[in-house]
Amino acid sequence: MNKSNLAAQMFSAILLTVSSLQAQENSVLTGIKWNGYIQTDNRMQIDNNNSFSWQEYRLDLKAEVNPVEKAHFYSEIWLRSFQFPSVQNTTDLQDKDNTSPLGLDLREAYFDIYGFIDDDLDLRIGRQRIAWGKGDRLNPTDNLNADELEDIWDFGRHLGSDGITAKYYMSDFTLSGVYIPIFNPALLPAGQLASAMSSAMDLPGELSVGSSVESIQLPDNNFKDGVTAGMKLSNQIFNFDYSLSYVYGRDDFPALEGAIFKATSDPNIIGIETRLIYPRIQVAGVDFAGSVTDIGLWGEAGVFFPDKVKSTLDMSELGMGVQESVSVDNEPYIKYVIGADYTFKNGIYINGQYLHGFIHERGSDNLENYLMFGIEKKIMNDKIKIIPVSGGIEIKDFDDIKNNYGYVFAPEFYYYPVENTEIMLSIRIVDGKDTTMFGRIKNTDELCLKFNYSF
Repeated sequence: MNKSNLAAQMFSAILLTVSSLQAQENSVLTGIKWNGYIQTDNRMQIDNNNSFSWQEYRLDLKAEVNPVEKAHFYSEIWLRSFQFPSVQNTTDLQDKDNTSPLGLDLREAYFDIYGFIDDDLDLRIGRQRIAWGKGDRLNPTDNLNADELEDIWDFGRHLGSDGITAKYYMSDFTLSGVYIPIFNPALLPAGQLASAMSSAMDLPGELSVGSSVESIQLPDNNFKDGVTAGMKLSNQIFNFDYSLSYVYGRDDFPALEGAIFKATSDPNIIGIETRLIYPRIQVAGVDFAGSVTDIGLWGEAGVFFPDKVKSTLDMSELGMGVQESVSVDNEPYIKYVIGADYTFKNGIYINGQYLHGFIHERGSDNLENYLMFGIEKKIMNDKIKIIPVSGGIEIKDFDDIKNNYGYVFAPEFYYYPVENTEIMLSIRIVDGKDTTMFGRIKNTDELCLKFNYSF
């Protein structure tokens, strides 16, 4: 049975099971609340023969029920047709996964127990998205769930994690504890966008890479190696919410542990075999969000304490022996974000956010600077929303801006023809120097059209 049929049958089984339970008059599940959305997302490259770069048709289905007084269940499922047919030979034509890709993605599925043992203790068990931090989709303290970079422009998206969250309410304070037994790596972008998160390895002389083989070592699935845990203390003072947090986990982006350089028949071309690991890291964080008069303010900072990773570079075949370097230093570094928003009396809304250190960057010398911004206005009784200014500016080195800048400019137009329906048209322009994240993907300008209906 191919994956597409399996996904469809699993989804149908879920719907039939729940429907049959709802049909039972005395069932505790008759109170299920359904909601979700249907979304289409099509993107076309502005250059490169106007090729389509993204195609996604997504059905998001959420179910929620309180079977008894002190219990709650929640789940979210994505059923989607994603990307394009992939056919290279006639055998591929016999597999629907290649001709009509279809996938089932269990985003969250957990249950809550309220007043567990103590009236002030709540417990959540299952797959869950544990979002920490107060920044606008870019959060240095949000390190419990693995980053999900399938869509690099959907900032702040994370995978769900299978674990346990406990919350204990103490007067005005809330103490949260999280335990995740199994490590999940980040989902990285594919294709041309993959270069945004990585830069080319520096090679001696005129050498260039002809072939590359990678091996990745995940942490062992045991209590010591695979665990991610965290604690957070939250409170409110005046008009501001704030919290202090700590995470003991791993960097969900791999680091170089070693490489073997292979000689080829061409003295200027080499092969490389690399070994990658996920280093242990600890993060102490603080965040706040609130308002002063009508101005919204937020900020957060994370102090990262990484384990050192030494990499062994075996260049024996090139006549350079074996060398050692440090791919991850154990010196602490700080990522932070601060932002504000304001709505004028004429309805114009503006927001801005400064970020020091993107999600994949590590080490104080490698943290870059990002200014994200947006201006929007609703007109025609909120039937139309215009975002003429939206995007971000990246500065790698303030001492040499002209050679170390990048930017993305993404104005958007929204139309709401009927209730719960949204049509969005946008254009994304990316440019900059090759030393920056945006600059490395400067040939990915896109035109995007989205439809969304919520129910």
